[in-house]
Amino acid sequence: MAISKITLAIIVLLLGLTEKLSALSSSCNFPAVFNFGDSNSDTGAISAAIGEVPPPNGVAFFGRSAGRHSDGRLIIDFITENLTLPYLTPYLDSVGANYRHGANFATGGSCIRPTLACFSPFHLGTQVSQFIHFKTRTLSLYNQTNDFSKALYTFDIGQNDLAIGFQNMTEEQLKATIPLIIENFTIALKLLYKEGARFFSIHNTGPTGCLPYLLKAFPAIPRDPYGCLKPLNNVAIEFNKQLKNKITQLKKELPSSFFTYVDVYSAKYNLITKAKALGFIDPFDYCCVGAIGRGMGCGKTIFLNGTELYSSSCENRQNFISWDGIHYTETANMLVANRILDGSISDPPLPTQKACKLTKK
Repeated sequence: MAISKITLAIIVLLLGLTEKLSALSSSCNFPAVFNFGDSNSDTGAISAAIGEVPPPNGVAFFGRSAGRHSDGRLIIDFITENLTLPYLTPYLDSVGANYRHGANFATGGSCIRPTLACFSPFHLGTQVSQFIHFKTRTLSLYNQTNDFSKALYTFDIGQNDLAIGFQNMTEEQLKATIPLIIENFTIALKLLYKEGARFFSIHNTGPTGCLPYLLKAFPAIPRDPYGCLKPLNNVAIEFNKQLKNKITQLKKELPSSFFTYVDVYSAKYNLITKAKALGFIDPFDYCCVGAIGRGMGCGKTIFLNGTELYSSSCENRQNFISWDGIHYTETANMLVANRILDGSISDPPLPTQKACKLTKK
């Protein structure tokens, strides 16, 4: 019996609807995000623990500093937005805390390795210990286990290990420390796996040699064709190579895990190499002026020879990649976040919302 055109049209429509529903159901629906890192993803920990990150930080979007080293949102903020989750509350900030959908253990100045040379005492091992304490207390109070095993665990750390080491080591000496840094990273990941973590999103380290504050600090160091510190970027590339190899190994060692390796380096370096095409001015200029060269951070005020000096932000912040010489503007963070969220710089190449699904071989 022949199928009428109307019947055929209905069948096609239903097939299309089924496909759309299947795509929606394939989202991971992460109930929570637990983040670990440094100031690139610190949403207020360093403000709570050591001292306020003052305005104009954060003011452009939040209307206040909100503890972030940027004019507005960070990459982690765009990730939680995409997952329709609230912005992450810092573990170290108890005032107005909301941990129903995760927590942020990232702290400004942190390193992977525990070292006195680091800017912060909250190295990755300490952050993981804080998480374990947080989980233990949560389970004893609320007896909720599913959120921890179904949550997304994100990492953005390593920049400080390389930047600090570069100040007193040669390129080859610094490269020789990478295996130990990766080992410390691995210990942290395995501890979290033991605690029930299964879904990991690991951001590699960015092109540290392109940070304006380091370019000013090392004017005699050789540059690459785009003006970045070549030796330091070489170290970052080697770090990322070893990190990716280790993640490949962990996928085999931890059979119930799902690791996503995110090439943040390529996304951030792309901002530098294509700055003009993306609407940015000098990629090595920064918006919060007065922050570098006078020993003062963005938003700080100092007195020099009886004269009050203060840093202030530019009006056209959307035209800058760097916010303060170290951290990125909200515009730059958004561009990098978009590439993370759509999976274009990830391995496996899955959007963040589907970063729990095995790809077909």
